[in-house]
Amino acid sequence: MPRNALLLLSRLLLAALFVPSGFHALSDISGTSGYFVGLGLPLPTLAAWVTGLFELIAGLLILVGLKTPIAALLLAAFCIAAAFIGHYGQGGDDPTLTFMHSQMLMKDIALSGGFLALALAGAGAYSIDGRSFGMGADAS
Repeated sequence: MPRNALLLLSRLLLAALFVPSGFHALSDISGTSGYFVGLGLPLPTLAAWVTGLFELIAGLLILVGLKTPIAALLLAAFCIAAAFIGHYGQGGDDPTLTFMHSQMLMKDIALSGGFLALALAGAGAYSIDGRSFGMGADAS
């Protein structure tokens, strides 16, 4: 598969997680803030709004390939923070929950790696970043 098609596919797959997650968080602020209360986060309602908006907006930026390196770096950092705040050491005495949280921790770490690779590679030609629209250094 050509490079630009793979970059498009990677953006679609990564955005498929964050756009719906952000939408869901914003659609259920009380549930999202309740989850954050359980994690012991301060200002859980504010955290729910900020997290939902961040996931939705950053996910959409990745989807369309706009400001991709910046969005990907921010999402990589977000994934690492989410991994350790939301999943590290979670599960208590329940082996099933402990296993689930360890899997989610590793998923978030792996997503971070994917976002770092995307930040380095860029969005590719099938993106807003990949089009000059007659502007920039290539414009005459």
